[in-house]
Amino acid sequence: MTQSTFFKRTLAAVAAGLMAFGAGATEFRSADIHPDDYPTVTAVKFMGERLKELSGGKHSIKVFNNGALGNEKDTIEQAKIGALQMVRVNIAPMNNICPETQVPTMPFLFRSVDHLHKVLDGPIGEEILKSCEKQGFIGLAFYDSGARSMFTAKKPVRSLADMKGLKVRVQQSDLWVSMIEAMGANATPMPMGEVYTGLKTGLIDAAENNYPTYESSRAFEVAKYYTKTEHSMAPEMLLFSKRAWDRLSPQEQGWIRQAAKESVPYMRKQWAEREIKSLAVVKAGGAEIIEVDKAPFQAAMKPVYDKFITDARLKDLVKRVQDTK
Repeated sequence: MTQSTFFKRTLAAVAAGLMAFGAGATEFRSADIHPDDYPTVTAVKFMGERLKELSGGKHSIKVFNNGALGNEKDTIEQAKIGALQMVRVNIAPMNNICPETQVPTMPFLFRSVDHLHKVLDGPIGEEILKSCEKQGFIGLAFYDSGARSMFTAKKPVRSLADMKGLKVRVQQSDLWVSMIEAMGANATPMPMGEVYTGLKTGLIDAAENNYPTYESSRAFEVAKYYTKTEHSMAPEMLLFSKRAWDRLSPQEQGWIRQAAKESVPYMRKQWAEREIKSLAVVKAGGAEIIEVDKAPFQAAMKPVYDKFITDARLKDLVKRVQDTK
């Protein structure tokens, strides 16, 4: 998207947002980059139905998915200024905005999906969500994003040594750049929508993501090797614009929080089912799923922790996550 196009969209979104609030804020606008049937999209639609029920039909949510309002970085900026009421984004683009969000993004932090849920559903998760408020965002919920692994176009990755020199697409996050560079590869930040073409043309050699995104982006068509590094379980975040939030009554805010909370188990069920389906699709499409010894990858991450988990507050958060049983 060109800068001019982005500004035009932002101005249009601001106007639409103000009109919505002038009319009683009956329809909140929410952005997502994923297609219609993706679990994050269906979960926010479910949340919208619950919000309609809780508010007696007064409020609803319209989801603009498939990147209709821009990439995640664009929509985060729109939410901050109040042009959008809600965004569903991966946590990584928030790392440079709310330092606490770096903690769940750290490589090999979570031992399992159960460990992830226990942490994010408890006081640590609430603390991280609340930390974004001073930056202009109301943190509503965390959604699952699975375990992220490496997929390559030209050659398989069967060991840490195979990562050396690969051009790997990463999210637009300093932490993500450092994580990939610690593996010996060259990090190339770019929006998810450009990954397929990047892999096909050789602009990048590899990318990393979960099974559903590997499948829904059709990346498996141009990158046949999927190596189960499972280096991160960085979650998704559901965020509400604080500018929009502050114009709502406490009752309305309560409805939104309740609807968001109820959408989490719905999303997790959808996600678990989608992972199974996506794995079957990519295998049928010719993808090779490669098991790998994760220990060398994990050992390589010490410089990443040393660089990003620097102050006592973040170190304490990491320790509390690791100590959660």
